[in-house]
Amino acid sequence: MSARLPNAVHALRPWLVHDVVPDFRLEDCWALPTPGGPDDFGRLLELVQGAERVDRERSLAGLLWAARWKLGELLGWDDPGAGLDGRVRSLRERLPAEARDAPPGPAVEGLPFVPLYLRDNEYAAEIANKTVHGVLHVGWVPDGDGSYRGEMAVYVKPNGLLGEAYLLAIKPFRHLVVYPAMLRRLERLWRAARPVAVPA
Repeated sequence: MSARLPNAVHALRPWLVHDVVPDFRLEDCWALPTPGGPDDFGRLLELVQGAERVDRERSLAGLLWAARWKLGELLGWDDPGAGLDGRVRSLRERLPAEARDAPPGPAVEGLPFVPLYLRDNEYAAEIANKTVHGVLHVGWVPDGDGSYRGEMAVYVKPNGLLGEAYLLAIKPFRHLVVYPAMLRRLERLWRAARPVAVPA
């Protein structure tokens, strides 16, 4: 079962991302509905790659994403100069050499996130536009009962008053529609890939 996590839970883990985004705000943290073993992080990343894909004709989350991209187009939020290596520099410059020189990991389908780094148990990707510079972080953690699960965190650095107003405006949609839809899809895909055994 997915659940919001206190930011302190994420902050206590020894993630590399803490050193990369000290000037960013931890906006959201979720436990992912992905119980597994110590070697299942790669499978989680494969699903995360497509977890943002939605049926834009039937899904409320899909309609919200479409409205966001249209609004961004009209207001110039996503213009090339407003993104990475335009308005802001990529956070890859902040990585230690071993992470910066390694393959950055997979892209997230359907969203303009740029892979930042990939390690044995964590992955990060960044996005930037005229409103915010953001980081999506996915980690693989022990669950305390011998199993493991995923955690997802979102960091943001708002671009002034515009960025703060934007984050405030989308907060209810993010928590009530977008995240729940993404997590339900992720749970369905995870269960389908590893069906639960039913006793005879």
